Amino acid sequence: MEGLRLRKHLRKLLSETLLPEEMVYVCNSYDVVGDIAIVRLSEASRNYGQAIAESITRVHKNVKTVLAQTSPVQGDFRLRKFEYLAGENKTTAVHKESGCLFLVDVAECYFSPRLSYERTRIAKQVRNGEIVVNMFAGVGCFSIVIAKHSNAEKIYSIDVNPKAVEYMRENVRLNRVYGRVISILGDAKEIIEEKLRNAADRVLMPLSEKASEYLPYALATLKKGRGWIHYYDFEHAKRNTLVEKVTRKVTERLEKLDAVFEIASARVVRTTGPNWYQVVLDIAVER
Repeated sequence: MEGLRLRKHLRKLLSETLLPEEMVYVCNSYDVVGDIAIVRLSEASRNYGQAIAESITRVHKNVKTVLAQTSPVQGDFRLRKFEYLAGENKTTAVHKESGCLFLVDVAECYFSPRLSYERTRIAKQVRNGEIVVNMFAGVGCFSIVIAKHSNAEKIYSIDVNPKAVEYMRENVRLNRVYGRVISILGDAKEIIEEKLRNAADRVLMPLSEKASEYLPYALATLKKGRGWIHYYDFEHAKRNTLVEKVTRKVTERLEKLDAVFEIASARVVRTTGPNWYQVVLDIAVER
């Protein structure tokens, strides 16, 4: 409700500067990470970057920096490029979420505050004593929220980005989850093959771009081939056919891998573009 109120306030301020369609675009495509606001600007609204930045700082009193995202998330490290607009010229912040603190450099590591609900939703499903493997951990957000809000025994947190793992280790310290969240630098395929086969009760796959490719390794991680996989995917479709389309695609993939499974639930996580969505499937694997 608070976020909705702030967006309404921002729309009111921007109505003095932007056309209605540009105003909606800006209001629906900005995030606040700690004390940094990140805004996406269309070509038409780029000329008003300074006015937009000033409006955001008026609405969000805690924001000290406004950055414009100038590239999509790309590459193995899932990074974006930014243009400085206003306030302090910095890219690091401490983000508070679900009673946790996350130190992050938005230019060096992937981080999305829009996955906050997902992180708590998954944490609530984790049972006492579980071993969890997070195949694409970033700065450790899913793993640390699980450690703080469940009685999981261990959460192995893997990421290929050295900077992300550096920040993950600092976040483990900040949140006092030593010994439970294990930070590992490397490619999840290789780490699982070398160290984590038959190790986990639950596997997280929050990197939609590589989820299908890495699915055989998620299966190999489960103890005796049984457990839970939380599978995230991007899909282009009309919203009313979206979940069915992703479910069918993943079902075919798992059947080719000779898995015995049930897709226990499926939901749309967020919109990522015109007719583009992120979807999560909670998959119970029986063999």
